[in-house]
Amino acid sequence: MYRIAIDIGGTQLRIALVDEEYRIVEVVKTPNDRTRDAAANCAPLVDWIRAKQEAGFELAGIGIGSPGPLDLRAGKVLNPPNLVGWDDFPIVEFFSQATGLPTFLNNDANVAGLSEALLGGGKGCESVIFVGLSTGFGGAFVYRGELVNGAHGNTAEYWNSIVCDDPHGRGSANPGSLNENAGGTGIARVATERYGREMEPKELFDLYYAGDPVAQGVFDYCTEVLARGLANIFWNFDPDVVVVGGSIDLYHPIYLEKALEKAARYLPAPDSLRIEKAVFGDDAGLIGAALLVG
Repeated sequence: MYRIAIDIGGTQLRIALVDEEYRIVEVVKTPNDRTRDAAANCAPLVDWIRAKQEAGFELAGIGIGSPGPLDLRAGKVLNPPNLVGWDDFPIVEFFSQATGLPTFLNNDANVAGLSEALLGGGKGCESVIFVGLSTGFGGAFVYRGELVNGAHGNTAEYWNSIVCDDPHGRGSANPGSLNENAGGTGIARVATERYGREMEPKELFDLYYAGDPVAQGVFDYCTEVLARGLANIFWNFDPDVVVVGGSIDLYHPIYLEKALEKAARYLPAPDSLRIEKAVFGDDAGLIGAALLVG
């Protein structure tokens, strides 16, 4: 019995055939065309699923990971800022009616966290927090093998937790939020303000490694904010393990290392904060989406 896994992204959609051991057998990518609506962009995915059905593949269902905000109870994509033309799209109904397969939806960070909790860096642990450090912050909380979503699907959305007094806010992001001060866009913003010109995270890290004092100041500030966020996560969830993935941690592991050193000041037993690296990389979302099916 196979599962269909779908990963919704701002620039592309990915669909995969996943076997009973949650191994990706086949994956196909298709553009997410901003000039077309959600149904038109998803139509090639439906065609691909129908082709598998006609070829005799036995399919248990469809799992979908999508950027939020989502209405999980209604099975809808609400109004994600990076998905143009997808507002109020009833994605679960769309796929289930088109294919006849049971369809399951969750946040893209949640499904990535689910794969890492059950099969990756958190395997075997009762309580797992997932942190995705990249352009922004993604997060998930998995307890006893199940995603904890909350009443409105907002459990573990700690990207918006308030960790400093910085007045900058953007869209639905709170002023002083973790995302706006320590994620990739936050690093770029703080660096841009201090240098007085447009900066990207890569340039900031390059300058930091070269010993530039301004870059050192940005690095110290952002890692302090991240340390507070990690300490808050520990105090609020008390997990067995925090699994960390994402491009920033992959290419600049010193960022998390320094933040963890600072986080120790806020914890009663710093050695109890166990950190593991994510193992699935870009495939975490597809594997997690397949896990939604069961």
